[in-house]
Amino acid sequence: MSDHIYKIIQLVGSSPSSVEDAIQSAVTRASKSLKNLRWFEVLETRGQIEGGKVTHFQVTLKVGFTLDDTIDPGA
Repeated sequence: MSDHIYKIIQLVGSSPSSVEDAIQSAVTRASKSLKNLRWFEVLETRGQIEGGKVTHFQVTLKVGFTLDDTIDPGA
């Protein structure tokens, strides 16, 4: 069994539909440029109110991903 080492970043996702969509939006976008995403934790949830109704959701996520085992000799 190999050691699990994680890099942790924070992301903010938003959506006019729901908290779940805001989370999915952030994870989907991050997965386009980061590899090995493994877990997330919701740190904060916010929203925008207009005319007495919730119009937008925003979440701050802590996202963990494993580091790549390959070493770039040019780095």
